[in-house]
Amino acid sequence: MNYIEILGYVAMLLVAGSFLLKDVIKLRLVNAIGGVCFVIYGLVIGSLPVAGLNIFVVCVNTYYILKGAEVD
Repeated sequence: MNYIEILGYVAMLLVAGSFLLKDVIKLRLVNAIGGVCFVIYGLVIGSLPVAGLNIFVVCVNTYYILKGAEVD
């Protein structure tokens, strides 16, 4: 197992684990971190669909994290 594959597994665990969280902001934060890992992973393995989808996911999560921070 190489570092790239480990990064993919870390990204998978972060995204999957984020759905176990009850706090929506924490869920989005962990999910966004997992998404960033998947973006890096997708770019390194040359998979633009993986990178592109996760860029979108990170942007959506960032938007809602910032929107939630404005309300507080």
